[in-house]
Amino acid sequence: MNLSLFVIIPLLTVLLILFSKSIRQTRLIAAIGMSVQLVLSAILVVLYVSLRKHGNADQFVFVKDIEWFKSLNFNFTMGVDGISVALIGLTSIVIFAGVFASWKMEDLHREFFISLLVLAGGVFGFFITIDMFSMFVFYELAVIPMYILIGIWGTGKKEYSAMKLTLMLMGGSALIIVGILGLYFHSGVSGGPLTMNLMNLSKVHFPVEVQMFLFPFLFIGFGVLGALFPLHTWSPDGHASAPTAVSMLHAGVLMKLGSYGVFRIAIYLLPEAARQMGPFFMVLATIGIVYGAFGAIMQKDLKYINAYSSVSHCGLILFGLLMMNKTAMDGAILQMISHGIMTALFFALIGMIYGRTHTRLINEMGGLLKVMPFLGAAYVIAGLASLGLPGFSGFVAEMLVFFGSFQHADLFHRILTILAASSIVITAVYILRVIGIFLLGPVKNEHHLLLTDATWWERLSAGTLILFITIIGFYPYFLTNDLIGNSLEPILQKILMFN
Repeated sequence: MNLSLFVIIPLLTVLLILFSKSIRQTRLIAAIGMSVQLVLSAILVVLYVSLRKHGNADQFVFVKDIEWFKSLNFNFTMGVDGISVALIGLTSIVIFAGVFASWKMEDLHREFFISLLVLAGGVFGFFITIDMFSMFVFYELAVIPMYILIGIWGTGKKEYSAMKLTLMLMGGSALIIVGILGLYFHSGVSGGPLTMNLMNLSKVHFPVEVQMFLFPFLFIGFGVLGALFPLHTWSPDGHASAPTAVSMLHAGVLMKLGSYGVFRIAIYLLPEAARQMGPFFMVLATIGIVYGAFGAIMQKDLKYINAYSSVSHCGLILFGLLMMNKTAMDGAILQMISHGIMTALFFALIGMIYGRTHTRLINEMGGLLKVMPFLGAAYVIAGLASLGLPGFSGFVAEMLVFFGSFQHADLFHRILTILAASSIVITAVYILRVIGIFLLGPVKNEHHLLLTDATWWERLSAGTLILFITIIGFYPYFLTNDLIGNSLEPILQKILMFN
């Protein structure tokens, strides 16, 4: 399979939108383009699983190498394993739902969808590449449109939020470029050529002192995008000001680039440093989990509630990755996918509700479940998935992280695990509180009684996300075994080699 199609299709869709003559055409082109992308992702999953069942044991499949800068040995190398396949699927689902959630976007509609699809193209490019140079290029391609999308189509303090997000993520990028250049220039220590290729770098044993120096640059650099405490502060403001589809991509997909970079580059290539410095970052991740949950309790704006909830759930991803055992890392990667779909559903519903009530403050709403039964029921489902109710994706992901974390017999790891697990109770408090106030409470505004329920495009957007939350909840084995589990083996072997 030609993986470059995952970048080509969004770019072709952008080109077609440039020549669209009406809002209707723009919407239709974007919907068709992302529908094709969703089908292509499904085909990729089927082909990947088929290759594995037929005995293909290569770490990465569908590998293709295109020379970029021969003198520096920079290549555009494409390839995927089960983890990147799963995240490509996540991106396809979220962008598909995001297009329909933005169906009513009328202000500079052509420019909006172009920026949205460029962002999506950057994310797809990041996940299909296995060389650090290309990954960094696509990383920046995904981050830059966020400034435009929030600064032009956002609400509230949009200029402040867009600038804060951009400056902090660019600061993270500066740390990342130092880290990957360090890996590049030290890759020839064994006498081989300098390389940015992850497969080649995984065979290099970097000296411990080099690992200890480079690991903080890479972990913190990617951790900024992954909402690592205390560098998470850009995220709530960015979420609150972003338009609906941008919030969906921001929390559902873009933040996963940070977690994926931590996992694929920092931990995988520098396992000794990850083991030695892991406890420090585990403490930060634990603080982020608990702080994010408590922060959500204190908020009254629906977007800020979900934004702080995302900080908590993304902290759980980093927490599981740092445990560096199969069960916890399985759970962390499953949490990337679960949280991506779940938080995209939350932001989609919040945008739909705001479009009707013109407020996001829970104290100004009440009794909306009677007025908007579909949107209200969908929000309840998202809330139950967030607090880890069995039958939804969040339960499986969180339990795997906690079980894997508790496998460490020492007191330090178990205390942190107990503290992190306490976030489930805190999450239940703010989710049930929000549902009780604005969905089940008394009607506070008589005008809300005249509101309409979801349109067909809103039902399609939310229904798609609910479907996948439920499928993962009832049948997680496909992800944990056929995709994630097999792809973790070479990474775990490298980690255990230096245990």
